[in-house]
Formats: sequence, structure tokens, C-alpha cells
Amino acid sequence: MTKKPSEFKSAKPMTKAERDARKAFRQLDAEKALTEYEIAQRAFSANRERLKAERLAREAAGPPKKKGK
Repeated sequence: MTKKPSEFKSAKPMTKAERDARKAFRQLDAEKALTEYEIAQRAFSANRERLKAERLAREAAGPPKKKGK
């Protein structure tokens, strides 16, 4: 069910202090999000490099021996 135009609340205009506070909090949230993203990317990269080194070491050791009857 949709609201009629008369059912919407009119927004209270924000004061300059409220706008400044909101802007500051948004900047902090953005910096925090970027920091969390960078941490996740570094962890992913380190894990990828570790796995790559393990794979190269296995390949350098030669093919696995087959068990036969």
C-alpha cells in the first residue's frame, strides 16, 4: 500500500551544527570502512602468496608417486 502525499511527514530542516556533525561522522565511517577493506585485502594477499609458495614447492618436488597393486 502506498502513502498519499498528505501522509508523509515533513522533514525538520537540519541546523548547521547537525550538518557538520553528520559530515564528520560520515568521514570517520568512510575511513574506518577503507581501513577494514585494506586489512582484508592484505590478509587475502598474504594467504594467496602462502598458498602459491606451497604449490610451487609441491610442483618443484615432482609428481606424486602412484600407488600400484
